[in-house]
Amino acid sequence: MERFNQIRDLVMSLEGDFEKFYEKDNQAAGTRVRKGMQELKNLGQEIRIEVQNKKNS
Repeated sequence: MERFNQIRDLVMSLEGDFEKFYEKDNQAAGTRVRKGMQELKNLGQEIRIEVQNKKNS
């Protein structure tokens, strides 16, 4: 459940930047969104590997 909490916290921390980028056209917020989404992708990949390893053991 710790990993799920990490994903939830990351997504929630990006909420303000999403609003600034999409509603106010703030380009700097867009950069932060892209960075956060890359972190989310990396975290997702780590979780996939953990699940696969646990499943196979």
